[in-house]
Amino acid sequence: MFRIPLITLCCCLAALATQAQSSVPAQLAARIPALMQRDRIPGLTIAYIENGRPVWTQHFGVANNSNGAHITDSSRFEAASLTKVVTAYMALLMAGSHQLDLDKPLSEYLGNTYDVGNDPRLAGVTARRTLTHTAGFPNWRSDSLLRFLFTPGEKFQYSGEGFVMLAKVMEKLTGKKYAELAKDSVFIPLGMHHSSMTFDSTLRALHVPRHNWLGNTAYSADYPNQNAAASLRTTAADYAIFLSALMAGNRLDPELHREMFTPHAYPDMEKMPGVAWGLGVGLDSSATGRYAWHWGDQGDSRALFVIDPAKRNGIVYFTNSANGLSPAADILAIAPGGRQDGVVKWVAYGKFDGQAEAVTRSIHQLGGEKAIQQHVAARKQKIGEDQMNMIGYELLRNKRYADAIAVFKQNAADYPASANVWDSLAEGYMENGDKAQAIANYEKTLRMKPDNPNAVEMLKKLRDK
Repeated sequence: MFRIPLITLCCCLAALATQAQSSVPAQLAARIPALMQRDRIPGLTIAYIENGRPVWTQHFGVANNSNGAHITDSSRFEAASLTKVVTAYMALLMAGSHQLDLDKPLSEYLGNTYDVGNDPRLAGVTARRTLTHTAGFPNWRSDSLLRFLFTPGEKFQYSGEGFVMLAKVMEKLTGKKYAELAKDSVFIPLGMHHSSMTFDSTLRALHVPRHNWLGNTAYSADYPNQNAAASLRTTAADYAIFLSALMAGNRLDPELHREMFTPHAYPDMEKMPGVAWGLGVGLDSSATGRYAWHWGDQGDSRALFVIDPAKRNGIVYFTNSANGLSPAADILAIAPGGRQDGVVKWVAYGKFDGQAEAVTRSIHQLGGEKAIQQHVAARKQKIGEDQMNMIGYELLRNKRYADAIAVFKQNAADYPASANVWDSLAEGYMENGDKAQAIANYEKTLRMKPDNPNAVEMLKKLRDK
């Protein structure tokens, strides 16, 4: 019998392992351009982490579709809500050094009632509940007063407001502005040389502008304020360094590191039983493992990361496009490996639908009502709710009110159980000056979703006129 020498066998196995590892970047590099073309994504930058180390970064497409500017290693993309994970890491660093107690009311640190007023439920808002999105706040307030949607700890409600409040506490405890604290505690120690929590006007050319769902350049997010939930500008390479540190528990108390990746809250056990929230990160449990993840959605700029903390593998990508989440399932099928069904379902609202492009062209040629009638008569399936909403809001921004209303009305007819479609229709009528229809549709929204702060605020404004 022919026998392969042991040393030869080991070399062959090592070569196969190396080939398998290198095939992940090769597969991504081969697949991504076609996905971008399919989903009308002008630019994408991506990094792959393997065995705890960033091993591959690549840029695809352009930074700016209007002038063809290339993406470089220094091009800064909006991280959007991936900012929250950096904020969580900062909070856990402070908790590990006993500067911050995760279970102490944040109001006690601030010494005031923040923007909540005299609501006694404020005593239940802690850093832990903020990080797990159980503080009871809406995602964003609709006016200067921050109102509770429920008693803290009762359930999950994704909220950027909680992270902003937590950052105020961290500022008070350290005497540093949030952006400065992020730089000193995260960016400099980790060597993240192209990351900032604020827009740097001296590096304006490096900041990648947003693009709408049709691929047209929208605008640069050059707002100057810092935001602990959303204002990070970074590169895929920098964020991969951060994720590597996160998986390794770099400078984190071991118990807090374990808690970070432990389920604390469940957004929807019925529809997404595998999805939970740890301390600042989403979790997705499946037969192939437990993954940590977060998505970023700044409207016309979207991003995603998924990591496997046990194997210390992962992927992160940023786009300059409203369609940036559309290729998520295709990319995750290649890396980090395994199945992340919960993540795919969570970001499915961002899927690009080619029908939408045809409908938009038709609207510009025929007008909203006629174009929608023709579309409905010929279609084989409905356009997704979120995609239709994007069409409507694009028209609304361009002051094509009648066309926008036609789109919103069809979306409401297609998805009548969604409170959001009626909210959008109400806004269309409001912008068109039809006060009675705006009130009627906001009232319908509120009956369907009583905790909708936007509907409450809009009704108040409309009735006070």
